[in-house]
Amino acid sequence: MCGIAGFIDWTRKSSLEILQGCTDTLQHRGPDGGGYELLEESNCQVGLGHRRLSIIDLSSAASQPMWYKDLCIVFNGEIYNYAEIKETLIKKGHLFQTHSDTEVILHSYEEWGSSAMDRFIGMFAFAIFDKKKNKLFVCRDRAGVKPLFYYFKDGLFLFASELKAITKHPAFIKKINLDAAAAFMQFGYVPTPHCIFKGAHKLKAGHYLEVKLSDRFIHQQQYWNVYDAYNKPELKIDLPEAIEETEKLLVNAFQYRMVSDVPVGVFLSGGYDSTCVTALLQANNTEKIKTFTIGVPDAGLNEAPYAKDIAARLGTDHTEYYCTEKEALEIVPQLPFFYDEPFADSSAIPTTLVSRIAREKVTVALSADAGDEIFAGYNRYDYVLKYGKKIQSIPGFIRKSAAAAMTAIPATSIPVLSKRSLFPSRYEKVRSLLKNPSEENILMSLVSQMDDGGVRDLFKTTIHRLETAFDSKELSRERYSTLAYNMVIDYQTYMLDDILQKVDRAGMSVSLEGREPFLDHRIIEWAAQLPMEYKYNKGNKKFILKEIVHKYLPKEVMDRPKMGFGIPIADWMQGELKPFADRYFEESFIAKQNIFNNTEVQRLRNSFYNGKIERSEKIWYLLMFQMWYDKWMNGN
Repeated sequence: MCGIAGFIDWTRKSSLEILQGCTDTLQHRGPDGGGYELLEESNCQVGLGHRRLSIIDLSSAASQPMWYKDLCIVFNGEIYNYAEIKETLIKKGHLFQTHSDTEVILHSYEEWGSSAMDRFIGMFAFAIFDKKKNKLFVCRDRAGVKPLFYYFKDGLFLFASELKAITKHPAFIKKINLDAAAAFMQFGYVPTPHCIFKGAHKLKAGHYLEVKLSDRFIHQQQYWNVYDAYNKPELKIDLPEAIEETEKLLVNAFQYRMVSDVPVGVFLSGGYDSTCVTALLQANNTEKIKTFTIGVPDAGLNEAPYAKDIAARLGTDHTEYYCTEKEALEIVPQLPFFYDEPFADSSAIPTTLVSRIAREKVTVALSADAGDEIFAGYNRYDYVLKYGKKIQSIPGFIRKSAAAAMTAIPATSIPVLSKRSLFPSRYEKVRSLLKNPSEENILMSLVSQMDDGGVRDLFKTTIHRLETAFDSKELSRERYSTLAYNMVIDYQTYMLDDILQKVDRAGMSVSLEGREPFLDHRIIEWAAQLPMEYKYNKGNKKFILKEIVHKYLPKEVMDRPKMGFGIPIADWMQGELKPFADRYFEESFIAKQNIFNNTEVQRLRNSFYNGKIERSEKIWYLLMFQMWYDKWMNGN
């Protein structure tokens, strides 16, 4: 894991010092060394920068930027099957100077061009300058495990692993994309391919860019699409065989993630996903797997006892750490630096804490994300299946009449129910669903914090809805189901822009490489074709994954309610974090900022502090935006 940055500057106003400055903002991603290459081409400057976290081939020979003939690369990530690809290339006459996967990428690109990506099993974001063809090739892995931002304006193309490296360039213009800010207030993240700054973008997962130096033309191409897997015919396979084949694939994918020249560990929460990773790895390795978990008992976050029991049963080398609520709260002011685009998932706090503990013993940690998206694990899938069809079955005239009545009668005037903490927000969502019970609207009501009307009220100017992966219509009619629709959208939205961003930045904040074993592309390509009842079986979520885990641990040890990394936001906002809210919601700050409708901000704030604790998430989203704004727009 590393950090990359670079540019093509047709104005020729950049310099080696600027390249170094941009790249070195990513030192936390790569503390083991830095490399910089500034090339003066006939009509532009090309800059390539790299911060190195040494994982495979620790020698200086594997440093970057790395040249091979007329190709120069900066690379962030890992190609797990590089040894097999290397053998193929050697048979074709290629000669290698290092033992690194970086060199394998260069030779693969020379041999196969852009189709080389089809051979890679891994997580990656890289840029290759092809001096002979006079172009820059920029690529991101299939699932989007590794981040990649880019910016193009006024004869300057910038790219980097994190937004802070792009904004460091003196020619970058910091102008907030208010539509992206509005999307953040809905989802708690800015959805791909959009960015909080105008002119900046996230490269989509499974895509590459080619930038021609001669005419400044940028061509974007998709090389992998998760819908291709979902749209294939369902496999005709019985359950025992499906379990056996799934386990074989998981073992292979998980073992690949152990490839490293430095110590590797696993985040173990005690849930099915992390237990699956740990159990299969421990069963197939002679050495004890290092596992890590944390607990924050006084914040109501404590899965550590479950993880400890599972670690003991599996025989891992386990480390648990109980931190205080104070330690967790101290993370909050640091979030805007590492999450340099507004980000509101509060589980970034415990994820950062467990990364710090793991980094004391390992340089690489496996995280068990994506099990929910691939094998149907989210609780909201129950709600969609149980209540979605019921609402859709109500005759249209009855739905519309009920929605009109709810519009006329505010939630606050409903006796008894209005006093319940979550009733008003649920009241609003039910009204929205009665108006429009489409599957798209049901999904949006479950994954968004604010509806479109609430967002419009919050902002001073007119807001436009961004086009995102939520709008995709690529799931074929033949393979369409409510559950498949929700899972494939989650894979491209919540998983990509929330979960993966959270884990990447949390790990990189302490120079810890995070690996995602469930995001081997072969797993989703296989699982998408399995019969849905093998994943969601009569309300039993992640059915096939659980059947595999139960081979290694008794069912009674595993069966308990899904917990996750919950943070007591309402309590914190009314206690230790209230001074932050008082500062950033102050009327003069809002007025000077000139983004939000001050009346609506104060209404939300006052209603929360007067007892409407269901507003806590909205207040948290606002606070995270304001703290980001103060850091990156005001320079505080």
